[in-house]
Amino acid sequence: MDRRAVELRIAGQSYRVMSSAPEEDLTRLAEMIEAKLGELVPRGRPAPAQAMLLAAMALAHDVEAERGLRESLERRARDVLRRVLVRIDDALEPLEPAEATRSE
Repeated sequence: MDRRAVELRIAGQSYRVMSSAPEEDLTRLAEMIEAKLGELVPRGRPAPAQAMLLAAMALAHDVEAERGLRESLERRARDVLRRVLVRIDDALEPLEPAEATRSE
C-alpha cells in the first residue's frame, strides 16, 4: 500500500503522520481524540500532555468495553444457534423402528 503524509490537528497542534490508511479514517480518529480531550480539558485551555494520555486511556477503555460486549454477544449468539441446531437435528431424526410401526 502507498504510504503518504497526512496532516492531523489535535488540541491545537499539527501532527504529520505517515500512513497507508485512508485520510478520511485518520481525520475521523483525530476528531474522536479531539472530542475526548474536550471532555477532559475546559474549552479554550491548552491540552497538556497528561490530557492526551488520559484521552488515549479513556479511548482504550471504551475499546475494551466494546470488545467485551461484542464477545458476550457472540457467545450468546453461538449458544442460541447451538440450541436451534439441536432442535432442528431432533426434528429431522428418523423415527426409531418401534416408533415407526406404532404410528402406522
